[in-house]
Amino acid sequence: MKQTLKPKSWAEPYKIKMVEPVFMTTKADRQRYIAEAGYNTFLLRSRDVYIDLLTDSGTSAMSDRQWAALMLGDEAYAGSENFYHLEDAVRRYYGYKYIVPTHQGRGAENILSQILISPGQYIPGNMYFTTTRLHQELAGGQFVDIIVDEAHDPDNLFPFKGNCDLEKLQTLIAKVGAENIPYVSIATTVNMAGGQPISLENLRAVRELTNKHGIKIVHDMTRVAENAFMIQQLEEGQGTKSVARIVREICDLTDAATMSSKKDALVNIGGFMAMNDEQVYDQARNLVVVYEGLHTYGGMAGRDMEALSVGIAESVEDTHIRARVGQVHYLGNKLLEAGIPLIRPLGTHGIFLNATKFLPHLSQDEFPAQTLAAELYIDSGVRAMERGIVSAGRDKKTGKRNYPKLESVRLTLPRRVYTQAHMDIVAESVINVYERRAGIKGLEMIYEPEFLPFFQARFAPRA
Repeated sequence: MKQTLKPKSWAEPYKIKMVEPVFMTTKADRQRYIAEAGYNTFLLRSRDVYIDLLTDSGTSAMSDRQWAALMLGDEAYAGSENFYHLEDAVRRYYGYKYIVPTHQGRGAENILSQILISPGQYIPGNMYFTTTRLHQELAGGQFVDIIVDEAHDPDNLFPFKGNCDLEKLQTLIAKVGAENIPYVSIATTVNMAGGQPISLENLRAVRELTNKHGIKIVHDMTRVAENAFMIQQLEEGQGTKSVARIVREICDLTDAATMSSKKDALVNIGGFMAMNDEQVYDQARNLVVVYEGLHTYGGMAGRDMEALSVGIAESVEDTHIRARVGQVHYLGNKLLEAGIPLIRPLGTHGIFLNATKFLPHLSQDEFPAQTLAAELYIDSGVRAMERGIVSAGRDKKTGKRNYPKLESVRLTLPRRVYTQAHMDIVAESVINVYERRAGIKGLEMIYEPEFLPFFQARFAPRA
């Protein structure tokens, strides 16, 4: 099995037609802005951000073909022509029989969780994602992490840290019974592990095991094309296949999927749930009317469904995905060369700074990742986000904080938005902060919302 991507020169496979001006603020301004935002980068105003690496969700640049598609919007309340174009695209590139649009991915998570999960059941998965786990818990389920141990070690270079540990899955089945496991939750790639992929070989093994016990696989396919690219590059026997073919093979190994189209599929809003089971489809089609909209628009405008149809096709083009992941690795390699501690190997949608090693003098209770994200913004106007103890939230039963092994700051790259020059500035800023790391003090949380605290929590500097 190959271990690393071969370094190659690359260039963006597009020309720039339109630009949006950005402006650098002063350091004094940024110190004021971050204090007003409670040292939470989610609460900053976008106008005060120079390079925005908060998320790749809905922040990518659409192509000329997608912008043209917006003009073909059929805004009929029922039976929009754009829905049928989207349905065709999902069937062609992903292979699922049925599709129900939603306003974004978490709308799909909510509905599928209500349909598939009964109170007291267990949902194993290859590491949690914040909104996915919350919807599973709100439906009465309990998430169980079955990701390989390597995923919790930021320095381990295993190339497929998104893999499931089959022994952990088998142990859970034996302990609680297959009837108490509605499905296995599989993410491609694993965000909280640092954008790490699952291998095709491992997914096939999970499919074989679940088939024996009559357990479904639900696929979080938000970044499936990025995962497919890593399989193409790193997994033995996959190098001659196109990304599009590998994407289809991944989807064919699963029963249903949730999709936040705001990532891989290159649109600013939208999502869907897809499935092969007609009974599940019928239930989803009924519930979507309650929570989202009619089953032929599900919270999306016709024009956005049309742009999504085009984006799906563009997302699986080898030239596009090579440049997308290439830019991430360009930034990551610059930081590694400078000795910056990162979660390794490099993932696909962002660079994850290892906050534990970056700020070793801060305990997790001093929120090192939250602190580091704030310091990076003060230094250069670059907005990143925390992925550590704040994102992990609290245990549903005990109310105590969860203490994840990974404490990181995510520098998430929007697709087709920034140039290599922007990446150079980001790297310089991270290095600047690293050089003065010893003098950085931690934070205390002064406001904590009930759900998903990383979005709205507020902090203050420790005395």
